[in-house]
Amino acid sequence: MAAGVPPKEAAPARDGAFAGSKSIKEIRASAARSARTSTAQRVAKGARVPLIVIGIIVAVIVVAVIALAAISNTGAFRIQNVNVEGADHLTDEEVSALVKIPEGSTLLNVDVEGIKASLARDSWVESVDVNRVFPDTLEIDVHERSVGAIVEVPIGTNQTIQRWALAEDGMWLMAIPDKASDVGQKISDRIYADADEVLAIKGVPYGVEPKIGAYCTDDSVLNALSIINGLTTDLADNVKAVTATDEESTLLTLKDNVEIAFGTADNVREKERICNQIMEENPSVVYINVRVPDRPTWRAA
Repeated sequence: MAAGVPPKEAAPARDGAFAGSKSIKEIRASAARSARTSTAQRVAKGARVPLIVIGIIVAVIVVAVIALAAISNTGAFRIQNVNVEGADHLTDEEVSALVKIPEGSTLLNVDVEGIKASLARDSWVESVDVNRVFPDTLEIDVHERSVGAIVEVPIGTNQTIQRWALAEDGMWLMAIPDKASDVGQKISDRIYADADEVLAIKGVPYGVEPKIGAYCTDDSVLNALSIINGLTTDLADNVKAVTATDEESTLLTLKDNVEIAFGTADNVREKERICNQIMEENPSVVYINVRVPDRPTWRAA
């Protein structure tokens, strides 16, 4: 090197690659990693809040369950009053026999489903609602079946007639004893009142076997019941009895002794309309046949 000539400065590195510097690619990768880390931190921080809330809710539920269990086993809300409504066909003694509430029961531990199931054993009972009225009252609402007809059933070899209450839904409710008998004196008066108000189904064929709480399976009886349930006009109030030897021969007897060969329960409304029209146009009519509604016949006195 010549004397007095300063040494050459080192040439700058290409592409700005100074010692300790990063490439554009490395900078972008580092930024992406930082963004992902920040996002993960935010998600983790946000997740901690719901977990805390869930933990609090679970703790509250556990405490509530423990408290409820503790209260249920104490004398709190002890049942002092039991109100039963709607059991019109059952006597107080019959209701008491069906509704058994153990001494010391509370509104919290009383067996509601057991009460419903016990009452439902009686054929008169269709459904039951049980309500807790705090602090000490249990309300039991009984929904009973309605009597649809009284069926005169021939029983035994002598075919002695036994009167059975049949519900509108076809369930056999009970055999109705003589009101003056010992059994008759012990049942609800409402049963006899209903028996006097509804129609009687007579002429039932031998072999019909009623059973309390079972549904009727005899076609002749069910057909007669369907006719009774289907009548809607003044004709319904004018019917005195229904004879049900078989479906095709079902006969209605009116209070003025006019007889109507009604047949099956098909087209009840149309048959009813035809009967009313014939009786209105022919006041002296004593017999009407509407088994085939599009070809009715009638006979005057």
